[in-house]
Amino acid sequence: MKMNGHGGRFLLLLVTIGAVFFFFSASGNDDVAGAHWIQGHGTFYGDMSGSETMMGACGYGNLFEQGYGLETTALSEALFNNGATCGACYEVKCYNDPQWCLPGSIKVTATNFCPPNYSKPHDNWCNPPLKHFDLSMPMFLKIAHYRAGIVPILFRRVPCVKSGGVKFELKGNPWFLMVVVYNVAGAGDVVAVSVKGSNSGWMAMSRNWGQVWDVHSQLGGQGLSFRVTTSDGRTVEADNVVPSNWQFGQSYEARVQF
Repeated sequence: MKMNGHGGRFLLLLVTIGAVFFFFSASGNDDVAGAHWIQGHGTFYGDMSGSETMMGACGYGNLFEQGYGLETTALSEALFNNGATCGACYEVKCYNDPQWCLPGSIKVTATNFCPPNYSKPHDNWCNPPLKHFDLSMPMFLKIAHYRAGIVPILFRRVPCVKSGGVKFELKGNPWFLMVVVYNVAGAGDVVAVSVKGSNSGWMAMSRNWGQVWDVHSQLGGQGLSFRVTTSDGRTVEADNVVPSNWQFGQSYEARVQF
């Protein structure tokens, strides 16, 4: 069928819009962009002080000192991904339960693991394949009443917003360096880390657990630089972020951020 000039331009516009839609739908980054809500369940652990949420399976330490505070969650096995999801950020809201739900939503960072209990296959919400958020008590009470105990939720990945640069806490011994990578914005969950000493080349680090990375190398007395890659494929390089007189147990903040 022959089309006039206006018809041809209209068809071209439709094709262009369709191509753009396909690009964003197929980009694989919808979860981080917050495009899709997913159904799950949520509850809380600990008390209003949040003391039980400190430390945990991601390798983070004092969450107040590290900037996460109580805006945190433990994830069930179906979401935790053996610790690879640590640092990811989510928006969560109570869903479809008017008796117990409160309006609005919260944003939290994954900092811990809610382990499965296979001795209770029907009563443990952290058993796979269930998608479950074990929130700090103060965050749970922002979206639901205390007496609810557990509520249906909607959740989605959202970009992390952090103050300052990426931070590195150094642990280990003279022959073995462990680094906790935290305060990561953007996608939040780190998938690769490399380190370079002032007297050495770049070395890939291995995930020890959660967001704790290690390398078997003697790097004492050297200034350190790091490359960090997040799950969306972005990489930042923190050059000379650690001075040569560093000590184990100290943390250092980069000038770069995602």
